[in-house]
Amino acid sequence: MTGYIQEMRALVGHRTLIQCAASILCIDREGRLLLGKRADNHLWGYSGGSVEIDEKVEDCARRELYEEMGLIAEEIEFFCVNSGAEAHYVYPNGDEVSNVEIVYICRKYRGTPACSDGEMEALRFFGPDEVDLEEIMPPIRNVVERYIRSLEACPAQSSN
Repeated sequence: MTGYIQEMRALVGHRTLIQCAASILCIDREGRLLLGKRADNHLWGYSGGSVEIDEKVEDCARRELYEEMGLIAEEIEFFCVNSGAEAHYVYPNGDEVSNVEIVYICRKYRGTPACSDGEMEALRFFGPDEVDLEEIMPPIRNVVERYIRSLEACPAQSSN
């Protein structure tokens, strides 16, 4: 943890913070979703993190994709906002957040997926039928489920 959230944690400890976050669902040419197995809780999640002071949300999403998965997003498109009780989370270290997460989809990127900042212990592309929602981080399960449902409603998106 760095930057603004780290400064806030020094002041409030583990108390709930409202956290503005940006994330990317990275999709390969076969329509598979890139997920990373987190080192802190061993659950799967997509790339994302806290927006820093005066940082554009889109820039945060791109930065997090690069830092956590080693990929450079060439094009991103808005997918959804994840907030409310479902997005509330207590990290294994006791830090508590009420997330307001802006989620993008990226289908055009450069690079090879690689764990680079220590947050992820493994990376893997999952087909829609391979995702076990019970193994997804609780505050983002509804986003992953929504993405999978969008593929079912519009199958052409899963095979660009």
